[in-house]
Amino acid sequence: MNLKIQRRGIAAVIAATLVLSATGSLAQASDKPLRVVLPVGAGSGVDTIMRAATPSFTKALGGQAVVIENLPGAGGITGTSVVVRATPDGQTLGVVSNNHVVNPSVFKKMPFDAINDITPISVVGETPFVLVVNPKVPAKNAKELQALLKAKPDGYNYASSGNGTIIHLAGAMFMDAAGVDVRHIPYKGVGPMVADIIGGQVEMGVVALPAVQGQLKSGQLRAIGVMGKSRVPSLPDLPTIAEQGFPTVDVGGWFAVVGPAKMPPAEVKRLHAAIVAAFNTPETKEAMAKQENIIKPMTPEASAQYFKSEQERYAKLVKKANIVAD
Repeated sequence: MNLKIQRRGIAAVIAATLVLSATGSLAQASDKPLRVVLPVGAGSGVDTIMRAATPSFTKALGGQAVVIENLPGAGGITGTSVVVRATPDGQTLGVVSNNHVVNPSVFKKMPFDAINDITPISVVGETPFVLVVNPKVPAKNAKELQALLKAKPDGYNYASSGNGTIIHLAGAMFMDAAGVDVRHIPYKGVGPMVADIIGGQVEMGVVALPAVQGQLKSGQLRAIGVMGKSRVPSLPDLPTIAEQGFPTVDVGGWFAVVGPAKMPPAEVKRLHAAIVAAFNTPETKEAMAKQENIIKPMTPEASAQYFKSEQERYAKLVKKANIVAD
């Protein structure tokens, strides 16, 4: 169904009568594919999440085709620029993460306003972050690591997936809480970063749990703690960093669906309902659980407030740590 301006009346009727059917599908499908732009590369965490949810999303949209398009670059700015310039008719969406609200603080110039040039549809969920070290590092918990870094601050480095990324900020958050000043080594992506922690070229770093589950099981890496407020089901004996005496440490890799600014409220409601339905199917729940993703969709209104509060929170950390993107 074409939901352009001349058919807003139809869209309003659809929104007013929108309900889930017994099969979990929503209103009549559009004859145009829904374009979902991912500002990350294929195979990344967000890419894996959305591709796993796509069949359920298509079903929830009444059979409307969903086309995933990867447009990585510039910390997510390249892909999101395409979304903010798209016609706000509900046919082009984007999936963004923490970096979307971090970028305004680390880049001197932005081609769009991270808050005002988008329409939040839903903050969908979060992927846990863990602080990991090379097994040769003689520390098994956060307090031991803090003592080690205070005793020999020049003897250790922490890695990130790039200057100004949420992985960088997460590492800086722990160093700030621990009161230590450790050299930061930026990499071009999570893969090279993890490889060098395993190889011992750098000693530690924060990373999304799904990216290192295998290495933790094999003993190639040691987990020091979960960076969020809650433990994760697959590692029930691994305490959070906050539990270990650093209550200000709270960060995870959240992801959200957004559209261009000024989308019609009826379209926002329709798409939000489809996202909630898609991520509540048994198939998607199982796929998300395997990746340790915590799915808790927010309303569009709550998502908008979350974007603002997260941008303010990270801006303070960026300023304090003097973080500047490449």
